Amino acid sequence: MIDRVVTSGTFSLDGGTWEVDNNVWLVGSGSEVVVVDAAHDAAVIAGRVGDREVKAIVCTHAHNDHIDAAAELAARVGAPILLHPADQALWEMVYPDLPYTPLRDGEVISAGGVDLTVLHTPGHAPGAVCLHAPALGVVFTGDTLFNGGPGATGRSFSSFDTIVESIRTRLLPLPEETVVYTGHGDSTTIGAEAPHLQEWLDRGH
Repeated sequence: MIDRVVTSGTFSLDGGTWEVDNNVWLVGSGSEVVVVDAAHDAAVIAGRVGDREVKAIVCTHAHNDHIDAAAELAARVGAPILLHPADQALWEMVYPDLPYTPLRDGEVISAGGVDLTVLHTPGHAPGAVCLHAPALGVVFTGDTLFNGGPGATGRSFSSFDTIVESIRTRLLPLPEETVVYTGHGDSTTIGAEAPHLQEWLDRGH
């Protein structure tokens, strides 16, 4: 039902560039999948997809390290790219002329019998979204929630207060056993992260 591909590349914003490893998630069945965050290497991602149909390439947000393989992958597999339109400015930094299908809060994306509900969770980026699969007991959080706390909010288009509010109202109410599949690094659970909300507020990041 869920495959992880780790790809390596760079993240650039506000004049800086950093080496990063990204989690790319394939969710669905043996015949069709959704790709969550087409990062860095379209060929590797397409190789893991194999002969399955890609129903959609969903971007949890438009930082370049999460979308830099989206156009090539879309061309390879013939799938639409989905992004929340609040990330238009970030998207245009990478793809000035490439259209995408707008994501809406609450919409459901389906592949291989798995339903992913879109949760708009701004803060790390204005159009950041998480994808909740209740039947699997998992949520794909991109860079909104990590093992250890909220995603970074020290760069342009981000807000610590906003990301904490998104986590508090959209993610922490999920069942505590919900597995959190992140955009980078190790997975966690809602129950493991929820007790630390006040610590995050106290440290301010």
